[in-house]
Amino acid sequence: MASAHSGTRAKRSTDTGPSIGTRMMAGALGGLAGGIVFGFLMAMMGMLGMIASLVGSSSAIAGFLVHLVISVLIGLTLTIPGAGLLKRGLIISAVVGLVYGMLWWVLGPLLIMPTMMGMPIFSLDAGSGASLMGHAVYGLILGLVAALIIRRGR
Repeated sequence: MASAHSGTRAKRSTDTGPSIGTRMMAGALGGLAGGIVFGFLMAMMGMLGMIASLVGSSSAIAGFLVHLVISVLIGLTLTIPGAGLLKRGLIISAVVGLVYGMLWWVLGPLLIMPTMMGMPIFSLDAGSGASLMGHAVYGLILGLVAALIIRRGR
């Protein structure tokens, strides 16, 4: 009887999914990878100064660093609770990441940033399409990199 109970307990512990450390590593590295690519796109569009203004600076370097910190935090908010989705396969992870990036396009540049900067929320302009594309690319890379780390860390 004791061995049957032990077998059940061992089975349950393997069904819990990736460890919190693996989830955090996946979110941090996935967010960083996506953030670096998106950050270069933002630099080409001249948007890093606006990001820097969130911390009272106008420096593109400061904007890039702020952007990377935000990218890592957003990556963690996907992988800590949602790692189960990302271990189902790369196609599902790519779609989850893509949708997640687009969700953050709505939350970030359309809601949170304008609110922090005293600007109108949900305002679309000439740069909105490029921003949506950058967030989608970020999410796609986040989803794929995080999935690869989660699959490897099982």
